[in-house]
Amino acid sequence: MIGVPKKGYKGLIENWQSDLMAAVSVALVALPLALGIAIASGAPPITGILSAIIGGVVTTFFRGSHVAINGPAAGLIAVILTAIAALDDGTGRTLNYVFAAIVVSGAIQVLLGLLKMGKFADIFHSTVVHGILAAIGIIIFAKQIHFALGTTTQATSVVDTLVDAVRQIPNINPFVASISLAGLLLLIFHSKISFKFFHFLPAPMWVLVISIPFVYLFNFFDAHSINFLGKEYAVGPELLVNIPNNILDAIAYPDFSKIGTIPFWTSVLSITMIASIESLASAKAIDKLDPYKRKTNLNKDLIGIGVSTIVCGMLGGLPIINVIVRSTVNVHNNAKTKWSNLYHGILLIIIVFLGASLIQKVPLAALAILLVFTGFKLASPAVFKHVYNQGIEQIVFFVGTLVITLFTDLLIGIFGGLALALVTHLLLAKVPFRTFFRMIFKSGSELLPISEGKFELKIKGIANFLSTISINKLLDQIPQGAEVKIDLSGTRLVDFSIMENLYDFQRIHKNTGGTVELLGLDKHISSSNHKLALKIINTKIYKLSAREEKLKELSAQKGWNFLDEPRDNFDYYQTFYFFQSRPIKNISNRVFLQEKTINWSITDLTFEEGAFILMEKYKTTLTLIKLTSTIPRFTIEKKDFTDKYLSWSGHKDIDYETYRDFSNDYITRVENLEKAKLFLNNDIKELIENNDIISHIESNGEAILLFNDNLKRVNIEDYEKIVNLAKALKNIIRSQYNFN
Repeated sequence: MIGVPKKGYKGLIENWQSDLMAAVSVALVALPLALGIAIASGAPPITGILSAIIGGVVTTFFRGSHVAINGPAAGLIAVILTAIAALDDGTGRTLNYVFAAIVVSGAIQVLLGLLKMGKFADIFHSTVVHGILAAIGIIIFAKQIHFALGTTTQATSVVDTLVDAVRQIPNINPFVASISLAGLLLLIFHSKISFKFFHFLPAPMWVLVISIPFVYLFNFFDAHSINFLGKEYAVGPELLVNIPNNILDAIAYPDFSKIGTIPFWTSVLSITMIASIESLASAKAIDKLDPYKRKTNLNKDLIGIGVSTIVCGMLGGLPIINVIVRSTVNVHNNAKTKWSNLYHGILLIIIVFLGASLIQKVPLAALAILLVFTGFKLASPAVFKHVYNQGIEQIVFFVGTLVITLFTDLLIGIFGGLALALVTHLLLAKVPFRTFFRMIFKSGSELLPISEGKFELKIKGIANFLSTISINKLLDQIPQGAEVKIDLSGTRLVDFSIMENLYDFQRIHKNTGGTVELLGLDKHISSSNHKLALKIINTKIYKLSAREEKLKELSAQKGWNFLDEPRDNFDYYQTFYFFQSRPIKNISNRVFLQEKTINWSITDLTFEEGAFILMEKYKTTLTLIKLTSTIPRFTIEKKDFTDKYLSWSGHKDIDYETYRDFSNDYITRVENLEKAKLFLNNDIKELIENNDIISHIESNGEAILLFNDNLKRVNIEDYEKIVNLAKALKNIIRSQYNFN
């Protein structure tokens, strides 16, 4: 296991270099997003940067998370727009009223944290929360698509605004749209381009960089018209970002004169609820990315974001939350402690003071396309497919919440979504109304000590989002390092949110040295094979997929073993660096051979990289060679052009040293150079260099993992190649270690 970084100021001293380098990448992502979020929220662009700075400089000292980044978020755009509309009285003081609502919201968050109310975030069904985020994505898309295309709309509803975008196609300003198109292409293809030069800056920053030449080409600095295909199109400085040269000139103050009105408190409630739920949900998602498997103190996190939100409101900024996109960038750039958040805030101060004149040359269209892309990802077809794969009932909750939100507002949307989930559970459980709620709140679930260090948790009745708090109380009573069996045989219904919670507990408890085994679901049925899908008492027969049928037939021909059941034990793969920040979702189609000293297996595996809007799902085929002897830890990864000739190579997220003499074609990083030199001999080098199917090889000290960096499942026709490679590598290791 890798050593967990020290906390507090000791962690600052120990890890300042890695945290600072991660913060550079985060700041470059935060700058364009902060500007765009502010503009989309109906606030001056500088308020977004001010919020990002406060999120870094203030929140760090109060919060309970480790590698999360704090700042303004796209998820709050709709809330701020709603607050502006509700508090607008025509006096020009609307934003000042909103800042006052933000201050009060922050104070409530601090109070909630002090009262240890972070646990209540768990009662908000995660699918309903994702439905809210998808609705917010559609709202963002609808509002920003007009800025991206240079069109206008007078529509007040989201649906009419989207319809107007289609109606306004003949009026698209080509000089604005060309900037958006260039930015969109970059956002789509940035991660797919292997040329390392394009990864020197994060994608959002590239969008800003490539937009500035368009500003000079079309001369956005002077108001004028340009003729194109016989039609005049206006361009000018009103299409550029407008920020003051000195950030201190942007400070605005709250106006509490509306504090006695219903619109004010409705705004406060909306900001508090959406900001708190999204922030706490993001914190739990970021914990899954943390390679050190640390857990966020949710109550302390509420205090941290509350304090910084108060400061933001007092100075004219937007609410603060844990932001998933920037946090993912932080993790993947080897941040180790909370101080990377502080550094990113300080770097933003430097960037704004030194680069204000350059930021003023950024076109609004570049920021708009960033948000259009963000909005699309929140509600893309892939999101709907992902939810559908979790179960038919989940897509009902998701779509229902989305529709309710779009046609009402965020508060009604979230409570409407929860009501929809509850009614669905009632219908599926097929018990009377009173019995249903008695089975939730008086289920009889209990924690039983079996023997020293061994416990059994019996969960009974209806286990849904309303029973999360009571189940968590039982889970909290389990000592660290204990052996636990969770028996679900006494449940009539087990909700998605409970399954998600139990698997999270399993992951966290494992890091304390304990074990968790889930039992009693063999008589439950689901509408999906997804491990988190809602489960109801019944029977179910597992059916092989077409790929599994082919692999089973091939295995029989070749004398291999084939596992004809899906398995959910993902823990072992997380002992490899590659999977320590990439949650594994499914394992299937395992072909394997067990021998006395060395076992090999070939497995299809699905994992996620990032989370929420940055989440990408990958399906790949892994080969695992497991040994009975200790070997050196290392990673070997094939170089591309820039790795070979520009030396911009190497894992950012691994604390190994580079072994430069192993191969000119591969980046080799090792934990112990002397031991690695003995193990990685010429036979292994030739085998790796001459293969055409594997490009990533990694050792965790007792096993070797092999796969291709294109992260695609291997064709069944190529399985024999992989088996031969595994056998050859196995034979080299066997002879080297004198195995029988």
